[in-house]
Amino acid sequence: MNRLPLVAGVAPAWHARSLCAAAALALLALAPARAQPVSPAEVLLFETDHLARVKAPATLVYAFRKVSNVEPAFTDNVQLEVSREKGALHAELHFLSGERKHELPGIDDVHGNPVLLGFLERDIAEMKRLTGGSSGYFRKRIRLALAEGAQVTSQRITYQGKTLDAKAIRIQPYLDDPLHARFEHYVRKTYTFVISDAVPGGIYQLSTSLANASLPGAVVARTAATGAAAPGKAGSGTATSGTAKSGTAKFRTPAAGAARANMAAPAMAMPAAAAAPGMTPPGAALPVIDETLTLVKVAEPKR
Repeated sequence: MNRLPLVAGVAPAWHARSLCAAAALALLALAPARAQPVSPAEVLLFETDHLARVKAPATLVYAFRKVSNVEPAFTDNVQLEVSREKGALHAELHFLSGERKHELPGIDDVHGNPVLLGFLERDIAEMKRLTGGSSGYFRKRIRLALAEGAQVTSQRITYQGKTLDAKAIRIQPYLDDPLHARFEHYVRKTYTFVISDAVPGGIYQLSTSLANASLPGAVVARTAATGAAAPGKAGSGTATSGTAKSGTAKFRTPAAGAARANMAAPAMAMPAAAAAPGMTPPGAALPVIDETLTLVKVAEPKR
């Protein structure tokens, strides 16, 4: 099994036992050089043994859906296969399918849920594709937001017909970033992680929401995936998996005047052919994109 060096401010359990070395290091090793206390959000996401209650062998099935006004929407699935080898848990993550497939190497002696890494790594790749920015830069912003700016609230979720206690972790990594001019239309993006030790695998729902619909001049037409959740609401994955009720945390958003100036000045003055990645040419829809991954069930082990 691959082992990772310890990094200040990052839980050794998540590093050494839960993720493949290269991807984990890329996502989490961008901690500040000085040691600092681990935040409650980091504890929930990176210091918690999410798979402690999974009875191996088992396959955790998650529904993934994308709702967008700028690209085709889709629904797909994610499967996490957990087995026991020589007394330790082994995980195989199959993230989406076909051309969208994003797989990580198998992970030995796993404790944290690799679905979290798969979701974040795909999101980072999408941000790079959409904006032309650096993967390392987006990883760093997410890492710093979890360490310094996360809001953690209690909420109730419904899974398999049962109402359960959960924690919702919310961050906006780019909102106050002084270097976000290149991807101005993505600064309002919100990440929400819904965690509950009462559900298999500990992770109930992971989602991102890019809510530009309220900005002046926004075009809000969407292309919705079949059966997709309403914009701004937590998706259920399937009709039987239930939905997460929204938390109580409130996020700061740019003032209308500032938002109008920031959105219109650099981007709208550029001709369509010269628009930089992450900017929207005149008359085009501001991007409104929701992506949600939700636990559906634990499938019977393969025979």
